[in-house]
Amino acid sequence: MSARELPPLVIDYTGTRLAGVDEVGRGPLVGAVVAAAVILDPARPIDGLKDSKALSARRREALDREIRYYALAFALAEASAAEIDALNIFHATHLAMRRAIDALSPAAEYLLVDGNRLPGHHVCGQAVVKGDARHPAIAAASILAKVARDADMVALDARHPGYGFARHKGYPTREHLAAIECLGPLPEHRRSFGPVKRQLGLS
Repeated sequence: MSARELPPLVIDYTGTRLAGVDEVGRGPLVGAVVAAAVILDPARPIDGLKDSKALSARRREALDREIRYYALAFALAEASAAEIDALNIFHATHLAMRRAIDALSPAAEYLLVDGNRLPGHHVCGQAVVKGDARHPAIAAASILAKVARDADMVALDARHPGYGFARHKGYPTREHLAAIECLGPLPEHRRSFGPVKRQLGLS
């Protein structure tokens, strides 16, 4: 389904402290899952906000700077690889989202969360399927989370250049799987994910 075919988004909130919430990093084999929460300023709209995956890296980074400058509030948070292994990726993602929401100042009064489930936070809100294509605050959150997580992968690549993290960002590409087989998993790898678990002989 394309963004054009999505039904109109009806929001039961008319104030100014609506936070868009999204995450990046559910699928990779390594590193944290990163969540962002953003309260945009209705008086200072930002052009070009859309799903981070539909933007070039250069455009994402430019929008990241604009969001940080113009937003009423934004926050980033994560759940580590160890937390993902302990909780599973679903619960760890929601943990990262709750941490990002809690870090907003001023606090959010209403949440729009990308996906089909709310993260169990006390602030009211609604889950929005394909939300990063349907509301600018969720798109802004997706951009902040993507830029932050990509930067984490570039930093990990500098520490461990043999794995190609700067290129594949931790996703299970052929290059990444071959590196795990050749070099072994790092402490940052998610031991509960199948390819890593098999390499460690845990499955």
